Amino acid sequence: MHDPDADDVAKAGQGDRAAAARLIGRHAPKLLTVARRMLGAQAEAEDAVQEVFLRLWTHAARWQPGKAKFETWLYRVMLNQCYDRLRRRPAAPLEAADDVADGAALPDAGLDEGKLGQEIGRALDELPERQKAAILLCHFRELGNIEAAEIMGISVEALESLLARGRRSLRARLEHLKGFVGDG
Repeated sequence: MHDPDADDVAKAGQGDRAAAARLIGRHAPKLLTVARRMLGAQAEAEDAVQEVFLRLWTHAARWQPGKAKFETWLYRVMLNQCYDRLRRRPAAPLEAADDVADGAALPDAGLDEGKLGQEIGRALDELPERQKAAILLCHFRELGNIEAAEIMGISVEALESLLARGRRSLRARLEHLKGFVGDG
């Protein structure tokens, strides 16, 4: 398997800052997109991605090409960072929660594209973290099932199960939008 990052990882492992900068430039935007969706906050997502690249700097010398693509390792580290941050979050008291919508769409409700994106984002945020990660990797990052399963450290069958459950949950949570999509 050819890994397009192998040369830069080897150089970064030898202390080459330019090689590390190339890796960051190549991967940071994609990692940040997934981290932002997982964590729901730009600043926290930036912190998580920064931690991923600190790990790159400290572990690059030990990288063993051929075991997995470097990008796969980066995503796995990023997901672990997100999971850790989500687990450390304190549970908010019910009084601090925003008003909860009843889910019923008003008969004259029309959503613009921004509102639709917000609805989808909220529905994604309500998914369990592993379902959310599977959906983000496969549908937003457009990774194949094999690579996404490797990133998550699970079998392809387990990934497909997470995807199926996640899609069912999203469909149910977004049912009230049925008439909006495609009505222009």
